[in-house]
Amino acid sequence: MLKMYDHFNLRPQKARGVYVYSEDGKRYLDTFAGIGVLTFGHSYPELLRAIKNKMDKYMHISNYILDEDAEYVAKRLVEFTGKDGKVFFTNSGTESAEAALKAVKKCATKKRKKIIYFKNGFHGRTLGALSINGIERLRKPFGELLPSTVELSFNDVEEFNDYMDSHGEEVLAVFFEPIQGAGGIIPMDQEFSDVIKGNHERYKFILVSDEIQAGLGRTGKIYAYQHYGLDPDIIIVAKALGGGLPLGAAIFLKEAQNILKRGDHGSTFAPNPVSAAGARYVVDHIEKLLPYVREKGEYFVEEIKKINSNRVVDIRGKGLMIGIELDKSYTDLKQKAFERGLLLNIISNYKVIRLLPALIITHEEIDEIVRVLKELIC
Repeated sequence: MLKMYDHFNLRPQKARGVYVYSEDGKRYLDTFAGIGVLTFGHSYPELLRAIKNKMDKYMHISNYILDEDAEYVAKRLVEFTGKDGKVFFTNSGTESAEAALKAVKKCATKKRKKIIYFKNGFHGRTLGALSINGIERLRKPFGELLPSTVELSFNDVEEFNDYMDSHGEEVLAVFFEPIQGAGGIIPMDQEFSDVIKGNHERYKFILVSDEIQAGLGRTGKIYAYQHYGLDPDIIIVAKALGGGLPLGAAIFLKEAQNILKRGDHGSTFAPNPVSAAGARYVVDHIEKLLPYVREKGEYFVEEIKKINSNRVVDIRGKGLMIGIELDKSYTDLKQKAFERGLLLNIISNYKVIRLLPALIITHEEIDEIVRVLKELIC
């Protein structure tokens, strides 16, 4: 295997709820949840049953035969927006971004072709997605990518307004994350979202909300853009959608649902029927978790604040998408947490602890995480 990740020294034997158990009998509390994938935690019995039942019927039948679970999930994803729309299924978040990019590029004209993205935003690692990836160290090694892309600073109201005043008629699309995930768990400011909304209404560009990490209940709403009163034309999702199996989607709303025509895009595997069965369980049960996510998120943040460490610069996020910014890089923190039985994700050059636990986490499990964090950063 190419060494693309810093693996834990852990051979998993099983995983249940918010815990991973190693072959040597140790138990680890998992704050990754598959990097925001496992809404209901590891090996959730009802979800596993839905997936296994589907596997007993069939595993793959090609996209020339319509799967009823995929049709149902598409309907629910659109219904969550309160608008009309259609869905294209993918296998991953970056594929969802690519589907949105293809639709956007199809609408380009000689005059109207600029695509805005934001510094520290993350939309995937394929060449198209990298073209709108605001993390320079990921983008730079691959040289010139898609033309006519423009990077602006996230939450900089003046810069965005100035750019739109000068180039608004040339702007084709704006890609954004309501809460930047890989960039450090940075929520959008309400003033900034108001400015995007106003310019969206004025210039009619295509607004694309990247909900791959923050969507599907993680922030306490189905889609994170719903915290800000925005009105996207395209929503892209993945991670949590398949219930632990690979599945993503690009949700085309209003006029955007008419951009791509038969043959413009495709996928051999998506929507995989087994993944669609997992997704059906997710979309049928996510709404009942939303009040729980909001309450647990508030509790989590308040308990972190009680740590009262001078190493903590900021605590931010929404729901159970939480970032703890530290005063400097701590390259050994991940290993020290591992030695204490905590699987911890540290991003942004080892300066931000990213907490994306399963949405079914309990107060007691949150307390366990906070106790170890206190040992680590005090």
